Amino acid sequence: MKILFVASEAEPFIKTGGLADVAQALPKYLENLDIEVRVVIPKYKNIKYDPKYTVSFKKSFTVPVGWRNQYCGVFEAEVEEVKYYFIDNEYYFLRDTLYGHYDDGERFAFFDRAVLMMLKELDWKPDVIHCNDWHTGMIPVLYKLQYEKEDFYKNIRVLYSIHNILFQGNYDPKILGELFGYSEDIYKNGSVELNGAVSFMKGGINYSDKISTVSTTYAKELQTPQFGEKLDGLLRRRAADLSGIVNGIDYDIFNPEKDDLIYKKYSKYNLKDKGFNKRKLQMELGLRVSENTPMIGIVSRLTPQKGMDLVKEIGEEFLKRDIQLVVLGTGDSEYEDYFRYLGKKYPDKVSANIFFDNSLSHKIYAASDIFLMPSLFEPCGLGQLIALRYGTLPIVRETGGLRDTIKPYNRFTGEGNGFSFTYYNAHDLFYVMEMTLQYYKNKYLWKTIVIKAMESDNSWNKSAKRYKELYESMF
Repeated sequence: MKILFVASEAEPFIKTGGLADVAQALPKYLENLDIEVRVVIPKYKNIKYDPKYTVSFKKSFTVPVGWRNQYCGVFEAEVEEVKYYFIDNEYYFLRDTLYGHYDDGERFAFFDRAVLMMLKELDWKPDVIHCNDWHTGMIPVLYKLQYEKEDFYKNIRVLYSIHNILFQGNYDPKILGELFGYSEDIYKNGSVELNGAVSFMKGGINYSDKISTVSTTYAKELQTPQFGEKLDGLLRRRAADLSGIVNGIDYDIFNPEKDDLIYKKYSKYNLKDKGFNKRKLQMELGLRVSENTPMIGIVSRLTPQKGMDLVKEIGEEFLKRDIQLVVLGTGDSEYEDYFRYLGKKYPDKVSANIFFDNSLSHKIYAASDIFLMPSLFEPCGLGQLIALRYGTLPIVRETGGLRDTIKPYNRFTGEGNGFSFTYYNAHDLFYVMEMTLQYYKNKYLWKTIVIKAMESDNSWNKSAKRYKELYESMF
């Protein structure tokens, strides 16, 4: 089976969020299941090049964008047996940032058509085109309305994955004629219309053969008005075609037994070395060195979606206890300033790192005792999966992928790999944090929960098998 994985970003080349991790790991694990996967992304200005792989020019051709004809170059690289293609056009992609431009609709209209044209130009026909998020949402529309009629393109199936329904790619209805050369028919019949705009995401949902999202719970949540962002009715109608598959993490990258970014490697058999990581991080960040003081880690975007308003509401009250808080991330200035304030007021208890550093993130996962992720909503979440891998017990809210991956500790049965709360309010978060600290005092009990966490299987092996089954079900 041949799969074309289409995304707006992919590691190891360029990343702004979790989609880039998926675009790197899922294809690699699918290759292990004897599926040929190729990935295509735009050729951005800030793509990272590495001597380990070479990027070579393959072909150029012209892509119609409405009345315009735009140059398109295709470059290729191979990483861990997966071929990556880069769609080149300097007018659209030679910019300092990936998104947030006034002409994003035009940029990804070009990209979506270029991807389909590239297949014929390279004479490589996939069985399934796997599209991801709004940036690729017009590929299913273009394919169904135009390309599947051509002999080369016949019998290709299209899967559309929703990673975050909040970002929908909604633009002025005039783009149908200006960028795609289509009449207003598909706008008037509602198949791409959303709140008076043309929605790339709605088009992707309507015109794909199957739809997936990044956790079982999120697939259910998307069918409700609370989480569906005005697309819940459509997703309810297409519920039979909607699957929820939890993302995994790359166990080659996130592995405390092999991680060169942490102070000392460890496993569930030598958790004393996890304690060594904690002491070293305390020294590096200027915190009081104390083996018995629980360290709480936050590696996150600092936004309301990630529950930072709850943390802000209880932060100072909770810091009256013997705890330490280590924060890494950027986001809304309100939360950045708040954590800086805590860092200055409690310098031996709080380390506020208002930036992102991959090496420091690994050290925080390895050193912390508790990982805090009280999200308002969370389609899948990667932080809690990484925390489990490193034996750092997550406190999460029961939403989306957090609910699917964190089983709250049950003191009667001994089951569970973390802690959770249901309702989105600061009181419930405070209560579960208090309870967690009580469990932490029992070192034997805490160790048994840590081992259960480290034994949780959140690798891409399991998820890749489910994607393979989903691809096969489309024929």
